[in-house]
Amino acid sequence: MTIFKIVSMMFMGTLIFMLVMGADMHAEQKTYHKIDDVPVEKWESLLNYTIYFGHQSVGYNIVEGIEDIMRENEHIKLNIMETDSWQDEQSHVFAHSKVGKNRYPLLKIDDFSNNIQKGFGVRADIAFLKLCFVDTYKDTDIVEIFNHYNASLNVLKGQYPNTTFVHLTMPIMIQEKGLKSTMKRVLGKHVMGYEDNLRREEYNMMIRNEYGGREPLFDIALIESTRRDGTREKYEKDGVQYYALVPEYTNDGGHLNKMGRRIVAEQFLIFLANLID
Repeated sequence: MTIFKIVSMMFMGTLIFMLVMGADMHAEQKTYHKIDDVPVEKWESLLNYTIYFGHQSVGYNIVEGIEDIMRENEHIKLNIMETDSWQDEQSHVFAHSKVGKNRYPLLKIDDFSNNIQKGFGVRADIAFLKLCFVDTYKDTDIVEIFNHYNASLNVLKGQYPNTTFVHLTMPIMIQEKGLKSTMKRVLGKHVMGYEDNLRREEYNMMIRNEYGGREPLFDIALIESTRRDGTREKYEKDGVQYYALVPEYTNDGGHLNKMGRRIVAEQFLIFLANLID
């Protein structure tokens, strides 16, 4: 085994530990760190759960990553279905759908809440909403977004106590580097990821501080900014360190390519395996 593989395995184990710390409802059960360590019985058990995932484009990337993994692992079988409303004939599905509209995070939160209230709330064992990197830019009022999300989720948790709501951080973008980005900053032009990721990180810290260690939290931004060797894609502004999407995980600066979507999807599947009974 090469040093790189050893370091990668150590990193993935640490990352999974960090991700599932919020899912302490089952803290007494064994924690799995690698997808190959999850027993077949656990994947079979996951088939008995109904899951709802509200998202936009990066969500499709994650679902595609799950499908990639399922094609290579016949024992991992999720009944994936794209739908935003519950049908009586549906049972034990991984349902997912678009919610709201990009650049309108409050609308996404409201749309997710409506989908839960019109059927998924009484059916879903697990539900989660993912906002997107396009929902936050340097001038976005992230406090307003967080307060609306927190208030909406508190209502849903009260209405549907049997549903486990998983909280997600907001995806991030790459940090443009080099002479071109430096010139853009000098000229006052927009630099991809520079100011915007700061706001995303501020929002993500609100999510981590509110839910981390208390309720299930899946940290997409942490995964997206972590290379396979465990190092982080980071930069500084005014002496403060921030994180960005690993460039190798994307083709356009924000959406996940085949490598990126597989990495996030693999961590997500392990997260679910650790979350369920």
